[in-house]
Amino acid sequence: MASAHQEGADYVGIARNHVETLYAYGMSTVLFKPTLAAVEQFRPTFEQALSYFVASNHACPEDKGFAIKGWTKVRFENTDIILDGSTALAMGNYFFTPPKGEEVKVEYTFGYVLDNAGALRINLHHSSMPAIADQ
Repeated sequence: MASAHQEGADYVGIARNHVETLYAYGMSTVLFKPTLAAVEQFRPTFEQALSYFVASNHACPEDKGFAIKGWTKVRFENTDIILDGSTALAMGNYFFTPPKGEEVKVEYTFGYVLDNAGALRINLHHSSMPAIADQ
């Protein structure tokens, strides 16, 4: 999405497809707590999720477009995964690499359900910055 945004391509369409195919909006409740959301911490609707990623629809005025910040890489380190029938949970850290600078560590928990085609869809997405330990 970031490269499409920089090149003037349809980054909103790409983001819309991303949310439609990866998340369970429209098939179940989705619990979405994005990393950089403070005013509207929780995003129960498709339009609020799209706003978080590309800040194109003004659904949440605080959004700056997480997916168009120019990240060059993301790396996942799962702590563990729980599989239970047609659901799954994953928890760990992911690391985003900005165009210039050090990786940014983010903590996450994802919940998944199977859709009618047997594809995994996210129905729980909680991510936050790590707490700073007292020194």
